Amino acid sequence: MEAGNGVTGDALAGERFFGGMPERHRAALAATARAVDVPAGHRFFEEGWAAEHFWLLRSGTVALDLQVPGRGAVVVETLPASSVLGWSWMFPPHVWRFGAVSLEPVRTLRFDGTEVRELCAADLRLGYDLTLRFAAVLLDRLEATRVRVLDLYAHPEQRA
Repeated sequence: MEAGNGVTGDALAGERFFGGMPERHRAALAATARAVDVPAGHRFFEEGWAAEHFWLLRSGTVALDLQVPGRGAVVVETLPASSVLGWSWMFPPHVWRFGAVSLEPVRTLRFDGTEVRELCAADLRLGYDLTLRFAAVLLDRLEATRVRVLDLYAHPEQRA
């Protein structure tokens, strides 16, 4: 399932999430990354587990789910290739608030959250840059949730 490191800053340059990031920051982050291929049905994390990594999805899709009493895991969003999976590693208490499972085989780059936090503490410019990038992901996901909630609660005659 897991390959060796071999991840370079140049490999990250072509990824949208890392676009425009200084090469030295990409190289530092790449040193914390591992190429990981997972099969369909792989559970990346479960709500309540320790949040220790984040992933860049290079291929495949991943479902974010939430445990709903009486209903079990309910999918709240599906992430396509080139998405970033996970941000709870950034914020204390570093515990996942959702679950995530691969819907098909997925190729990823897995980043070590502890190492990335240490890099950010040592290089505040990197920390600021990465925080802005993750904030943009959070805003996109919040907007997607807003649209889903509006659709869910729209009057039947307003639905397309």
